[in-house]
Amino acid sequence: MQKSLRLSALGAAALAVGAAIVPAPARADLPPLIDVKDFFKNPQSAGYQLSPHGEYLAYLAPWNNRLNVWVKKIGGGEPVRITNDQDRDIRSFTWTTDDRLVYGQDTAGDENFKLFSIKRDGTGIINLTPWDKVKADVVDVPRNDRRHILIQHNHRDAKVFDVFRVDVETGKATLLIKNPGDVSGYVTDHNGIIRVETVTDGVNAKILYRPDAKSKFKTVITTNFREQVSPQQFTYDNKNLVATSNIGRDKQALVELDPATGKELKVIYENPEVDVDGAIASDARKKLTGAVYETDKQHYVFFDDQREQLQKDLEAKLPGVNVAVAGTDLDEKVWLVKTWGDRTRGDYYLYDGKTKQLDHLASVTPWLDQNQMAEMTPVTYQSRDGLTIHAYLTLPAGVEAKNLPLIVNPHGGPWVRDSWGFDPEVQFLANRGYAVLQVNYRGSTGYGRKFWEAGFGQWGRTMQDDLTDGANEMVKRGIADPKRLGIYGGSYGGYATLAGVTFTPDLYAAAVDYVGVANLLTFMNTLPPYWEQGRKMLYEMVGNPEDPAQKAKLESQSPINSADKIKTPLLVAQGLHDPRVNKNESDQMVKALRARGVDVPYMVKDNEGHGFHNEENRFDFYRAMEQFFGHYLGGRVAPGQDVLASLKS
Repeated sequence: MQKSLRLSALGAAALAVGAAIVPAPARADLPPLIDVKDFFKNPQSAGYQLSPHGEYLAYLAPWNNRLNVWVKKIGGGEPVRITNDQDRDIRSFTWTTDDRLVYGQDTAGDENFKLFSIKRDGTGIINLTPWDKVKADVVDVPRNDRRHILIQHNHRDAKVFDVFRVDVETGKATLLIKNPGDVSGYVTDHNGIIRVETVTDGVNAKILYRPDAKSKFKTVITTNFREQVSPQQFTYDNKNLVATSNIGRDKQALVELDPATGKELKVIYENPEVDVDGAIASDARKKLTGAVYETDKQHYVFFDDQREQLQKDLEAKLPGVNVAVAGTDLDEKVWLVKTWGDRTRGDYYLYDGKTKQLDHLASVTPWLDQNQMAEMTPVTYQSRDGLTIHAYLTLPAGVEAKNLPLIVNPHGGPWVRDSWGFDPEVQFLANRGYAVLQVNYRGSTGYGRKFWEAGFGQWGRTMQDDLTDGANEMVKRGIADPKRLGIYGGSYGGYATLAGVTFTPDLYAAAVDYVGVANLLTFMNTLPPYWEQGRKMLYEMVGNPEDPAQKAKLESQSPINSADKIKTPLLVAQGLHDPRVNKNESDQMVKALRARGVDVPYMVKDNEGHGFHNEENRFDFYRAMEQFFGHYLGGRVAPGQDVLASLKS
């Protein structure tokens, strides 16, 4: 017997996918309906980087609707586009010498990034890793020899990464380290020599050290993965290591270690509330200058008067926004400055350290008026078992914060955290009239080891309870209408969306699953080969399918096995080439629901992977989301094509 999808309290009939989309009536006190493209099209320019000696700027900007690399001489001349990609946005690049840059590009979202070397005028391109199904990354660009960079790739063995020294002028590669099968990372000293390796068997981790390039690596620290030591850099005499560590403490602290013994020599900085994210340093002056941590927002603590004064000068010139140093030249005479806030994607500036002159370079999205955006506010609440949960609440502008439709938006990962700042998805939903709650549920990082470990084995259980408790708390406070609660997330957030509509089937009135996990068993069987080192850790953090009792638990935590409980209208989106969450995850859920006679709108993009990176695909997805939530939750809908019509069963 067909089970109908539950509607919100709008008195509407079942969704007619091909029906015309009728825009909500305009109200004078509401901000204008902003076109979906303005939220999700590529930035005007972004990702600025200074050349080593500060004469040129490189940045990403659109060409034929794709982000490509452009170079401009500081102080004059027209920008030169040096790449010509028309299939995918280029998302990462780095200067090597003053004449060359290296950039990465994958194919249709498969995340097998090839590395290319190219001159700053767009000539002399060299494919440094010319193999299919191979993933490559830059390890280091040594300060004293920027022509010969260190890269890693898994051409020899898909499961592990070997390190090579590569001449960016010729492409010639020399093997430096052949991965024995368990090395997961490398740390260079200030001369570009790999002196530290991080090793894992998936559960136990080791740090290996050698005093020079000719010596053998020796184990100096052994920990369980729950105890984390993350090397940041060597001290400037190349003797000791600066690292973040939670050994003997709950929160990650910035410490100095003796790499020959693994002994912690001193605590540089620790915060009682949150983990320390990392160090700030001056390579030109050869000293640590500060540390970064994040509570409600990102904060700095400085150990150096000169760096602290730079920050004060910049903040005085740029009030009302967050200000960060985004880069500098080798001599630290010119500074690249980035601003941002919760209502703006920000601007780039160039700052002359001698004259103190600040010049505006570009706005990331100048077409968005921050006065029409919504404020993001840090909030806390108590979980049902007594944990303090940190979250961010964004309320739509122009309406009273009372009895609103609310979207719970769980982050992916899940072992990351949401942060304060501009989020185009959140601003888009707020512009349509929704309150948005972003929850740093247990298992999120940044709040210490105990909070992180509280999420182990709890997919769909207490991790999900934290989301449910957040939605109910917003109802209790009178902000959210209990009949108009929605949930939307991607990756793990997609899993949480599916868990929300299966394990709490009466809570949500509409849901959107974006590249989400439906079946924990099949998900673990389709991991990319280069994730194999972390399989045992994944088993400890999520569950071990090779253990009968844990396998049964994983089955019970898999939304696919409770698909018959779904009453909530559901929209699903997926990339065909997703290497992390295989398309089969979405296929299973859609098939199960359609077998019940439920018409699930299902969007699959053939040229995408884990998330949609081509802007035209983003436009389609968010239009579909807007129309879907508008129908079931009553938010505003802009006039235009009914994208949902193409997603019929």
